[in-house]
Amino acid sequence: MIVHSYVHSHLDITETLARLYLLLTQSMDRCVSERRWKNDPEDKFEAHLASTRAAALDMLAGNRVVKEKVEQECNQIGSLVKACLMGGASRQVALEELQAERAAVKHKTMALTDLLAVFRKA
Repeated sequence: MIVHSYVHSHLDITETLARLYLLLTQSMDRCVSERRWKNDPEDKFEAHLASTRAAALDMLAGNRVVKEKVEQECNQIGSLVKACLMGGASRQVALEELQAERAAVKHKTMALTDLLAVFRKA
């Protein structure tokens, strides 16, 4: 029984992190595609991203190093998204940095979803 709850907590953490990285990807995509920005209600999206981020960071509270890495990554992406939305000369630089961040987040999301599939099979 103890093993089951141990796996369950790992399942929850992995699922929440995968959802967080998917939402971060969507946030970056919204910067690049004005159509996506207009089609999705901003307040609902931001609320969902914020609640998922809070849940993930709460789950990671026991591991300060990982929690700080995830928090730093969320802050970095948030700053780049804001820079893109502000426009001006810094928009192009922010877009280039977002492309690099998006590639890293895409790989993390793929790894997390694969791990999630393994956990669900166990």
